[in-house]
Amino acid sequence: MKKYYVLIVLFLAGLVISAINPHDYFTWFLEVFPAIVGFIVLTLTFKKFRFTMLTYCMILLHCYILFVGGHYTYAEVPLFDWIKELFHQSRNNYDKVGHFAQGFIPAFIVRELLIRKNIIAVRSWLSFLTITVCVFISVVYEFLEWAVAELSGESADSFLGTQGFVWDTQSDMLFATIGASVMITLFSRIQDKKIKDLV
Repeated sequence: MKKYYVLIVLFLAGLVISAINPHDYFTWFLEVFPAIVGFIVLTLTFKKFRFTMLTYCMILLHCYILFVGGHYTYAEVPLFDWIKELFHQSRNNYDKVGHFAQGFIPAFIVRELLIRKNIIAVRSWLSFLTITVCVFISVVYEFLEWAVAELSGESADSFLGTQGFVWDTQSDMLFATIGASVMITLFSRIQDKKIKDLV
């Protein structure tokens, strides 16, 4: 059980640190809100369904990506400002890391649930359905971003982080698709072993 408490401490520490003098608190809250909801859901369901440690670690990684984006806003993360200048890019691309993770890390969750709950009978459909669910999550998130931005007015640019890129929404969904595909390609066997060890 100690290893789970370590993850909880790391989550709470990251959340608190990200909340210290962020760019603005409203944008910070919007960005870290999914991590907070995820933490509550995982805590409430822990006794009924326990994911592999691999999946929990990936979820924590995703939370940290959200914490950094919430603290600085996705358009103003310092490291990616430096990368922007070094490689003469037209924008700060930290948001693409976030959207890659939005496909890559949910793929661990979705795939593990599909396997352990025996949701599909034909194994050959597993990869396709995992990627499809992750892309659907990305699409829904883009709709939510749009709705919140419309309602929030002045904070819309900070939350959306489009930085003037007309194809930002479409590229966000593409990066999520790539993220889910990379997880399936590179980590399926590793996850299968972790699931076998746990079960």
